[in-house]
Amino acid sequence: MILTVETHALGRRFGRTEAVRDLDLTVARGSIYGLVGPNGAGKTTTLRMLVNLIRPTSGHASVLGKDSRRLQDRDLRRIGYVGDPSTLPRWMSVGRLIAHCRPLYPEWDDAFCGRLLARFHLPVERKVGRLSRGERVKLALLLSLAFRPELLVLDEPFSGLDPLVREELSQGALELAIEGDWSVLIASHDIAEIERLADHVGYLDEGTLVFSEPLAELQERYRAVEAMLPGTDEPDGSYPESWLDVERAGRIMRFVDRAYDRDKTSHDLRRMFPGIQEHTASAVPLQRVFLAHARESRRKAAQR
Repeated sequence: MILTVETHALGRRFGRTEAVRDLDLTVARGSIYGLVGPNGAGKTTTLRMLVNLIRPTSGHASVLGKDSRRLQDRDLRRIGYVGDPSTLPRWMSVGRLIAHCRPLYPEWDDAFCGRLLARFHLPVERKVGRLSRGERVKLALLLSLAFRPELLVLDEPFSGLDPLVREELSQGALELAIEGDWSVLIASHDIAEIERLADHVGYLDEGTLVFSEPLAELQERYRAVEAMLPGTDEPDGSYPESWLDVERAGRIMRFVDRAYDRDKTSHDLRRMFPGIQEHTASAVPLQRVFLAHARESRRKAAQR
């Protein structure tokens, strides 16, 4: 497997705050990797370290086979980065900005740029400052796609956008990934879009990578479990570590098991609640996985 991104014990501190710690992350060439996590989890800091906008304070990152701290202009021409669209020059028209960027990239594809202009419905004569936020995001994505980067990095691209604009952005990113051997790394709160786009998902919480695995394996491993308890007594012993977001309402118990195995779960339930008969388990959408981990993190923080 050829890796586009690889980090080892990557970390970043801001004073006493450890924004990212001991991050081991890999993004395979040709994959779409979704990085999710709550606000302040360290997603943006991670992406900014990878494209050398900020320096790590510990560890190492390799991007396209090169130390991220030594990325130069010729390396950055192989990376498309979409962050805050408000940094685009407001006084330029869409067409003039495209014309300004075109000669900076030897691999610029005019035909692809034209297709993206049509797909995104961008008015070439309009000043950037008069574009809506969604239009500015689409313009930033076009400028990052038209030179066909080997790695496309998207930082919260869907935030505050309506469903139609999200669909247009998603299709643009997918077109890049499908047409060539490129990689896409997306950090986003929009779990539904990540689930629809990504083939690999990582969950970052308080700067720590909780899991990173193919989406198909994640969906196979996690299950939403519901059981009817024989009574309302408290469990005999503590809950297994793999049980997240445990809820009880009378005799009904619900939780997410991040390492589900029917025989083991049945055994654990009988051990804690003698007399229990059976339980049901169902597939878990990524949104439910996200919420279960977020609530578990909040619960542990409250106990500190």
